[in-house]
Amino acid sequence: MTEIIDIHTHLGDIMYEGGGGLIDETGVKKKLMLDLISVSEMLLHPDFGGAIYESPLYPMITKASRARNDTATLENMLRNMDKNEIAMSACMPIPPYVTFDDLKRTANKSNRIIPFTGVDFTREYDVDAALAQDVADGARGMKLHPIIQCVSLDDPKVFSAVEAFGRHNLPVLFHAGIAHYYPTDEKEKERPEFGTIEAAGKLVKAFPKVLFIAGHAGLFQVDEVIEILAPLKNAHVDISIQSPKVVRKLLSAFGPERMLFASDWPWGCRETPLRVVDRVCRGDESVKRRMLSENARELLNLA
Repeated sequence: MTEIIDIHTHLGDIMYEGGGGLIDETGVKKKLMLDLISVSEMLLHPDFGGAIYESPLYPMITKASRARNDTATLENMLRNMDKNEIAMSACMPIPPYVTFDDLKRTANKSNRIIPFTGVDFTREYDVDAALAQDVADGARGMKLHPIIQCVSLDDPKVFSAVEAFGRHNLPVLFHAGIAHYYPTDEKEKERPEFGTIEAAGKLVKAFPKVLFIAGHAGLFQVDEVIEILAPLKNAHVDISIQSPKVVRKLLSAFGPERMLFASDWPWGCRETPLRVVDRVCRGDESVKRRMLSENARELLNLA
């Protein structure tokens, strides 16, 4: 059986203060509602394009996303991993809401959790020293979320953080693609325009020795990801929330060595990207192994 490593998942409430407290809760279930994301997942994510953000249905989609976010407990994570035969999950913090300390504590409870670190851009502190300590404590990568953290990927603060983290020879996974997370009455909490691929390209190009992973392969900005990031050999993509058609395009542009299986759980389900990988690989076990685990093992320096 092919090992599966999910390179992009979340534990805790990544949108609000004290979100790490959710991780240890038990018996948490998703609220009953019309979840339009589930419809898209069943259809293997047909291409609605960026116009979905202007759709009258979009508030329902963000509401469903938040309901999924509210289920991000360790209990639910491990149950879903067992169901889908996932060996390990790389978990992304988004400081200050969910921190590396939250994930380190969780990884101590289960060796199937691979914690990433992050940077809290809301306060002043010795980022270099903090990242070095996090790596010593088990961090296997760093996560940047320009939209929720409200800091563009081409901001000098991000460049300084990547320069510090780059010394550790571990990957940096960043959210890529314009997206919305908060309801309209909380829109000041996010900066959707900071998800541009142009800013991501500036970051990746500035640090050619650092290995980057573009989360969701840019969402609806896949063509820009292919144009801007594919020529940069230190750029990789995760396939969460992408269709078989899109993943084939990405595979042609990036090659199997720079493609990674991901679900964005609990924001995305795992069954859909697993079906997508099967459909794209069409029995090519070498490509399938690359996408499902081998590339992740190499990037994360897993023995």
